[in-house]
Amino acid sequence: MSEAQSITGDQSIARELTAFQNNILTILAKEPMYGLAIKRELEEYYGTEVNHGRLYPNLDELVELGLVEKSELDKRTNQYSLTDEGYEAVLDGIQWTLSKVVTGDDRADEISEIVDESY
Repeated sequence: MSEAQSITGDQSIARELTAFQNNILTILAKEPMYGLAIKRELEEYYGTEVNHGRLYPNLDELVELGLVEKSELDKRTNQYSLTDEGYEAVLDGIQWTLSKVVTGDDRADEISEIVDESY
């Protein structure tokens, strides 16, 4: 059992995930993806190679935790998508971060600008 699996209670499980696992959830918030596409997104973010031995065990754990759903695209390719619980975990992380960063109107305006530029 992983550390994330041992946590219970009202606190969001996302608060116990690794940064790498939270980054996977964030990537999947955009759209369902197959493993190699997730790997590429992570490599772009980290600026370094992400090996399969790191990616797939983390994806499997997120599936076990009910945050990600795994489905078969074809005989060799799996697709991963966020569950409702996974999406709630992403939102919980954003809300917590904003509660620490936004300390006044100036910072709120900066965040609004970032959101406006993102889409």
